[in-house]
Amino acid sequence: MDFKTYMLLFGTAVLVVTSLVYGVKFLKRGNYLLGIEWLIVTFSATNFLIFALAGVQSSYSISYFCDAFSRGFGIPVITVAGLMAVTHGYKPSMRADVTLFALAFLGGLVLVAAAAVAPLKPYFYLVMWTAFSLYLAYFAKRLLNAGEGGHAIGVVLVLVSAQAIASIYDFYTIPGDTPDHVIFYIFAGLAWSFLCVEMYYAYCALERAEQRAVLQDRQIYGKAYTS
Repeated sequence: MDFKTYMLLFGTAVLVVTSLVYGVKFLKRGNYLLGIEWLIVTFSATNFLIFALAGVQSSYSISYFCDAFSRGFGIPVITVAGLMAVTHGYKPSMRADVTLFALAFLGGLVLVAAAAVAPLKPYFYLVMWTAFSLYLAYFAKRLLNAGEGGHAIGVVLVLVSAQAIASIYDFYTIPGDTPDHVIFYIFAGLAWSFLCVEMYYAYCALERAEQRAVLQDRQIYGKAYTS
């Protein structure tokens, strides 16, 4: 294997580890939308790693479906719904979680299996990811307003790197890249790894900030009431 192939395996392995670790962390925090979506990324990256190492075609097919799922619905819809727990106090029921994943799964099947939508898929992916980026900009603003400037910058970096990947995915070839787009997949794996890590810590930071704000409001209300 050449150097680029080793880097591809490295970038994919990093994505497997980061999405797994922080997916489990989200599950422990009780956010099943984010936790399960991160683990779907783990499953996708693991199968892509198997394909890259052993050429197993079924693993590539699984990864291809999971990629369509995450790009079309998992990140733009499910992840936003999960992050809304700290931006809007959104606490869906288990039934709502299951329904959302089921609908996203059906949407992923349509993207992969329906020939009629094939010409529109690149544009659909880009529009959905751009909508996600707009939400990330809002998320960063909330962090900045809460005094979490470091994580606000981190989220902006996630926004820029992930949007760049989404924008060139189906529309542009990196100069010097091979027909298999190895260089692109290296950058994509690392960008998504950064997303998995930074969004966990940004989520926790905003959650702490919201809890502090609630506590301060209670203290102010308590003093006003007792006076």
